[in-house]
Amino acid sequence: MTNTTAPSSSASLGLLVLRVVVGLIFVAHGAQKIFEYTLPGTIGSFADMGVPLPEIAAPFVAFVELIGGAMLALGLFTRPVGILLAIDMIVAIVAVHLPAGLWVGEGGYEFVAVLGVAALALAFTGAGRFSIDGAVLRGRAPAWLV
Repeated sequence: MTNTTAPSSSASLGLLVLRVVVGLIFVAHGAQKIFEYTLPGTIGSFADMGVPLPEIAAPFVAFVELIGGAMLALGLFTRPVGILLAIDMIVAIVAVHLPAGLWVGEGGYEFVAVLGVAALALAFTGAGRFSIDGAVLRGRAPAWLV
């Protein structure tokens, strides 16, 4: 079954704004882990936070955020990318932010939760008309993909 229906123009515009902003925030966080902190620094940080298998988890998370964020902003394979980014944020909440409570200023999970829920919402809705998924893949790819 392929996805041949598209949301209205106004709904697609809302999805575009959400996708671009959330996607670029993920890009920034992935770039920060790779280029500012460096991968060895990010691995060390993950190890210090008690993240299991930091040598695998840190580069995986960094590249999922960098590449996945760009794909989300473009609206390319939005549904699976949204799921990956939502899982990334769930793990971050459970492994790091939950013990600090809600407030981001105290290391809490409020910002991470908003990013995760936004990514999950995009996984549920798809990218909308104003996206690569909508322009190129709609009607040609399975509904779960676009």
